[in-house]
Amino acid sequence: MDELIDILDANGNYTGKSIMKSEAHKKGLYHPSIHVWLFTKNGEVLIQQRAKKKDTHPALWDVSVAGHIGAGEDVVVSAIREVREEIGLDISEKELQKIGVFKYSYQHHKDLLDCEFHHTFLSELKLPIAMLKMQDTEVDDLTLISIPEFRKELESNVISKKYVPYEMEYYETVLNAIKKRL
Repeated sequence: MDELIDILDANGNYTGKSIMKSEAHKKGLYHPSIHVWLFTKNGEVLIQQRAKKKDTHPALWDVSVAGHIGAGEDVVVSAIREVREEIGLDISEKELQKIGVFKYSYQHHKDLLDCEFHHTFLSELKLPIAMLKMQDTEVDDLTLISIPEFRKELESNVISKKYVPYEMEYYETVLNAIKKRL
C-alpha cells in the first residue's frame, strides 16, 4: 500500500519534505519506520513471515511487526497502530521500550532502494500466539522461536537466507536487549 511518508537526510534528520513511499523507494530516499520485537517471559521471540505479495522481502521471516511511519505521525503512535494492524494486538505506550534507531539500506532491484531508519522497540507478548490475528496483505505466518535457536539460524549461511537480511549486529542488539528483560 502506498502512503505519504516523511523524508530524512542520511543522518536521520527530518528534511521537512514528504512524498509517497513508492517514490522514496524509487529514489532511495531515507524515511522513518518502526520495528516492534515481541518476546515472551520464557525467552521466545515472535517472528512473522512476510506476505508473498510484498514488494520488499516477500515470504522472508522478519521482526514481529514492522511498518512505515506516516507523514507527520508520531513514532510511538505508529508503533501501536502497526502492531494492531498487522497482528491484531492492542498495546499501550507504557508497554513499548525503545532500544534505538538503526540505519538500514537495501537494494531490492534497480527501481527499489529501501533506505530507512528503524525506530526499534521491545514489548512483552502476554497472549497466546493463537489469539493474534494476522493482516492478510502483510503477514503469512507467525511463530515463536527461542533466542538460542534464533541465533543459531541467523549464524547459519544456509538457514539465515529465510530471514530479512539485516546486519548481524542489529539482530544481536535486539536479542541482547530482550535477554536483559527476561
